[in-house]
Amino acid sequence: MIRFEDVSVTYDGASEPTVRDIELTVPEGELVLLVGPSGVGKSTLLGAVSGLVPHFTGGTLRGRVTVAGRDTRTHKPRELADVVGTVGQDPLSHFVTDTVEDELAYGMESLGLAPDVMRRRVEETLDLLGLADLRDRPISTLSGGQQQRVAIGSVLTPHPRVLVLDEPTSALDPAAAEEVLAVLQRLVHDLGTTVLMAEHRLERVVQYADQVALLPSPGAPLMLGTPAEVMAVSPVYPPVVALGRLDGWSPLPLTVRDARRRAGALRERLEPLTYDEPATPGAVPTASSGARPSRRPRLLRRRPAETTGDLHPAVVEGLAVRRGRTEVLHDVTLSVAPGETVALMGRNGAGKSTLLSALVGLVPPAAGTVRVGGVQPHRTAPAELVRRVGLVPQEPRDLLYADTVAGECAAADTDAGAGPGTCRALVSELLPGIGDATHPRDLSEGQRLTLALAVVLTARPPLILLDEPTRGLDYAAKSRLVTLLRSLAAEGHAIVLATHDVELAAELSHRVVILADGEPVADGPTAEVVVASPSFAPQVTKVLSPQKWLTVAQVREALRASGPAEGAGS
Repeated sequence: MIRFEDVSVTYDGASEPTVRDIELTVPEGELVLLVGPSGVGKSTLLGAVSGLVPHFTGGTLRGRVTVAGRDTRTHKPRELADVVGTVGQDPLSHFVTDTVEDELAYGMESLGLAPDVMRRRVEETLDLLGLADLRDRPISTLSGGQQQRVAIGSVLTPHPRVLVLDEPTSALDPAAAEEVLAVLQRLVHDLGTTVLMAEHRLERVVQYADQVALLPSPGAPLMLGTPAEVMAVSPVYPPVVALGRLDGWSPLPLTVRDARRRAGALRERLEPLTYDEPATPGAVPTASSGARPSRRPRLLRRRPAETTGDLHPAVVEGLAVRRGRTEVLHDVTLSVAPGETVALMGRNGAGKSTLLSALVGLVPPAAGTVRVGGVQPHRTAPAELVRRVGLVPQEPRDLLYADTVAGECAAADTDAGAGPGTCRALVSELLPGIGDATHPRDLSEGQRLTLALAVVLTARPPLILLDEPTRGLDYAAKSRLVTLLRSLAAEGHAIVLATHDVELAAELSHRVVILADGEPVADGPTAEVVVASPSFAPQVTKVLSPQKWLTVAQVREALRASGPAEGAGS
């Protein structure tokens, strides 16, 4: 159905091809997962299937890409639209209408389908993706995750034979991601739809793939194999595979269920180990029953200092926020101490982004109060507010205006009153290898998010807000982000992040606050909240339950501290 023959793509101005000598065949009715670190060319390969590369992006494509027998060199994207449905990393760039129902119908109208067929397919898609209650909503009022579901639905309604998806679950809550992946699996199994998908959150998708195509580094040969074969050698892999590698399991598990079946001996070894401080992710396990005492992990954070009143970087009391006639937040009370990291979690549309917007003064309270560093953000001048709080939004383009990375960094240094080179140093730490002359639009979605984060951090505000900060990041980039945020927390910065990435919350946050329908329904230490939640528990917690382990790093430190065990692995 999809065939790459000796394909290389070189963009204008680039000295080397982004992808080189790609040979790949995707049979009809298979789901192939494209994996690899950020910047290796995954989005380029996906764009070549839909014809966007090179017809829209420019550059030179050498070799041949065919889809259902059509050569993409001679068929432009509009001539492939009846065969290929595409969802890119940025859902907003896909929308051409104003409301959910109209957007779902637009692709079918363009193909000239009969009205009765369009009506039936719209209803089916609304039900499949849980969008029925949103059918009349303006797209601009939806949360990022809701918009992502609409974008996916808009390419499902025309019933394309091929689906090309770039990070399709990046903005979805865990339950919504499972629903979308179940729909894709049904299309593959029941209708013979061919799916080529790139995704960084492998813990969500790898078990659904028939094959995995790995691009290990820029310009490197593509490797194709079964998920188990590729995960054994891949530089990117989910926590459940990391746990299997740590304990020497063979074959490596791809699902929590497979890992639980193999984890009996590991649970026994971990049973005598307890936490000094379960509320703190990365807490040092202590050994008992004669085991050696544990060592202090290098990245262990201090507990936040106890403060009261306006000394808190953020204090929210009885907050309500309205959008039109709808109350999207109500009776929210929350305080964040210096050095504390709080993860806001909950389903799409629960009010997480709205709460961050209230903390940075973008939306005024309808009731209650919000104070950031002792001031009301919606009544504070931006020049003063930027030194108290910084927000990295879901859409980095809201912060990025310059034509080069160097221009963005220079502007950030000036706005923050920081020394020249401050922002550039942060970019180099988070995005190694990105040149000064690079245009922000030429960066991947994850790279643009990281650049926006560096811009915000240049002012080093006491309160740092992040909205889906790992969207589009691979595991290595996420690890660098975690290291940076841990160091900021250790210096006393308060951090609040809205995220659907349960692995990030487990690794980084002191507290988890779960929102539902605009109000908190849980607020407590990370281990206590996520262990009690099947939706928000990380993979390691599910595998090793009922023990309260959160991350592979915790398990590794515990095993290292307690000494070698006999017969590890299986």
